[in-house]
Amino acid sequence: MNDPARFIRANTALHEPPLIPEVRLHLASEIVPIWQMTEEELEKSGLPPPFWAFAWAGGQALARYILDNSEIVRGARVLDFGSGSGLIAIAAMKAGAASVLAADIDAFAAAAIALNAETNNVAVVATTEDLVGVENRGWDVILVGDMCYEGPLAARIEAWLRKLAGEGTTVLIGDPGRTYLPKSGLEKLVSYAVKTTRELEDTDVRNTSVWRVLPG
Repeated sequence: MNDPARFIRANTALHEPPLIPEVRLHLASEIVPIWQMTEEELEKSGLPPPFWAFAWAGGQALARYILDNSEIVRGARVLDFGSGSGLIAIAAMKAGAASVLAADIDAFAAAAIALNAETNNVAVVATTEDLVGVENRGWDVILVGDMCYEGPLAARIEAWLRKLAGEGTTVLIGDPGRTYLPKSGLEKLVSYAVKTTRELEDTDVRNTSVWRVLPG
């Protein structure tokens, strides 16, 4: 797939996530083919799983919290880690962040972030660099939406985020109770009932919380 942006435009439609009507994203839905593609079919097409094509519950909760508490990011240099669609990055810019780096190792996500930022008239820089374990590059705030779905990855991310929190960085996680969310060292800030779909989750509504990572 040589042109991720072209693929995204052809396989998504513009939608407002239920909890964030202020933002429009290129998302998969029942009316576009990617919605029906299995992992096997994606692999044959040379495509990684399209996590960028959905507004996951953790990302929606964190984006809502940032928009409603804009003082957290106002004037700040922000990292949106595991950005996917770019929803959290876009919310941070709308809330007055000085700059946002949206990091996702998937090149399709980077293309989706660029398209979605343009759609919402904000400037977001996207990177596909794997940032886990790097030193702080000047970020005041790190935002992480729905990344605790796989054990080894979640453990790597947790150790890194705790180190950064210990150095004084504000680190917030949005999560709907995924299996590998840390069981301690988090402070719950707020919870939301996020509308979802049984095509993605096992329920129509996920109770989703925003957490602050405490220094390790």
